[in-house]
Amino acid sequence: MQAATFKLYHCPATRSVRVKWLLGELIGDQFEVEIVSLYDNQHFHPDYLRKNPNHNVPMLRITMRPDETMYMVESAAMISFLADAFPEKCLAPPAGDLTFRRADYLQMLHFAASHMDMMLWQIRCHEHILPISERDPRTSQRYRRKFTTEVEPQLKDRLRASPFACGADFTAADCVVGHNVVWARAYGMCTDDVFRRYHDRLATRPAFQRAYADAVGFTKEIPADKQACVESFTG
Repeated sequence: MQAATFKLYHCPATRSVRVKWLLGELIGDQFEVEIVSLYDNQHFHPDYLRKNPNHNVPMLRITMRPDETMYMVESAAMISFLADAFPEKCLAPPAGDLTFRRADYLQMLHFAASHMDMMLWQIRCHEHILPISERDPRTSQRYRRKFTTEVEPQLKDRLRASPFACGADFTAADCVVGHNVVWARAYGMCTDDVFRRYHDRLATRPAFQRAYADAVGFTKEIPADKQACVESFTG
């Protein structure tokens, strides 16, 4: 791609890890990171909202020239865009290929970023984020059941047949699938050895280690002194 610089607005242990990880795979540490504390409502700061009215992370600033800047706010779009922008890294089947390999890669990337993510997010919301009066244990239980009976078997079959989500080689899709497996394991799912071995393979990658290095202090429970973020939470 033409010369560009990147700045990632990132909150540790959230979806922005996916993009931080992939950037690390593609360009090492040659990008800027700004921490956005969700528990401190920094994503509702007026300056942040001007750039990202969806008030989420990740947000990726792409600068082509000093006067040409764009902000991306969807992690799956960032993953797809970045992997295609650095074809020499071979982290995505070529975008121009009309092949089953390319179709499968895109399908897994978007399956993880939509279907899997939706279930995990509902579980997180109803177990740790929503005010207690608004939590619905039935919703959490429903999506836990759906995840373990519908999603896990599909991934097991893939990971028993191949070391990575789309076959023998690591791809950008693993940044999304792998992050979701880490997320699911933190919530007591994906306990089968096939997921542990997959996680262990991913965890040997230096870019994975750098992406998760700042997640040490993350807690699923919102700290008592950060409850203001619950009041502003809109789902």
